[in-house]
Amino acid sequence: MKVVLFCGGYGMRMRDGSSDLPKPMHTVGPRPLIWHVMRYYAHFGHTDFVLCLGYGAEHIKDYFLHYSETASNDFRLHGGRVEMLGSDIQDWTITFAHTGLDSPIGERLRRVREHVAGEEMFLANYADVLTDLPLGDMVDRFKASEAVGALLAVPPQSAFHCVDLSPDDHITAISTLQQLPLWENGGYFVLRPEIFDYLPPGGDLVADGCAVLAAEGRMLAYRHRGFWQPADTVKERNALEVAYRSGDRPWMLWEQESGAPVDAVPTALPVPVYR
Repeated sequence: MKVVLFCGGYGMRMRDGSSDLPKPMHTVGPRPLIWHVMRYYAHFGHTDFVLCLGYGAEHIKDYFLHYSETASNDFRLHGGRVEMLGSDIQDWTITFAHTGLDSPIGERLRRVREHVAGEEMFLANYADVLTDLPLGDMVDRFKASEAVGALLAVPPQSAFHCVDLSPDDHITAISTLQQLPLWENGGYFVLRPEIFDYLPPGGDLVADGCAVLAAEGRMLAYRHRGFWQPADTVKERNALEVAYRSGDRPWMLWEQESGAPVDAVPTALPVPVYR
């Protein structure tokens, strides 16, 4: 299946005032966020990518046009020539599509419609969230349904406590958001082409498309309580960097299954707030 990645936003909450990098190009370890997301999909056999570019497009294009395999693969140097002992993107196909500087997500998707033409279904993602979601299970459940779209549903990530109040304002219970029967959009989508019938020009994928489908009973959720970490802010990106350097990398399923050694004792990852 093709994978559509929305990577054209300004990412203002990730900006530190000294860099004009788009959010997906901020690094976790030696590679940018977008690489981690793409490598995750490639692990499940999905290597045909459509990048919806906008702000900072030149950074993303230059990165892949001058991609260095030696940054994350072993190699041998002999007589001044590099012999690669592994490869990340050799079998990837990447379509770079400009979808506007200020386009909402739904409009970005509309503008790459031709690149997913003929697909029975396709995947989509915001390109700034990492997870250990068992993608094959989510896709299989979606295939068996008649839904037009499916999204990953995760527990709310806020660390704030919620209170139950009596009519006279006495607190009767205190709980975390994660304990409540609430779920939020986790950013991983499986879609059928019919989704384009629900996207108005200049519209949003979730607020305009998925919301209408949900009202019609044609939107599916895949609930996941495992690892899920956004990188919507500098703080959240730094938390991923700390986890990466400590060797606690649950999103890197390809590393776990290959038996590659981790280089440190895992540590707990702080709970983020996803906006």
